[in-house]
Amino acid sequence: MESTKVLDAKGLACPMPIVKTKKSIQELNSGDVLEVHATDKGAKSDIAAWVKSGGHELLQDTEEDGVLKFWIKKA
Repeated sequence: MESTKVLDAKGLACPMPIVKTKKSIQELNSGDVLEVHATDKGAKSDIAAWVKSGGHELLQDTEEDGVLKFWIKKA
């Protein structure tokens, strides 16, 4: 999937993946896609909830070799 920016949050414990995701998405324009890579299992529910509360769109999420990947479209 095409992304505007990739955020590497691997190795970070909660709540840092969300904190960094929030900061990164603020730097993007509406409609841009942020790709987030995280290894904290809690990030799956945390990011999904944060995306919904922020009005953004979670386009896709996958897990490869213990790395969670999210594609978030900025509102």
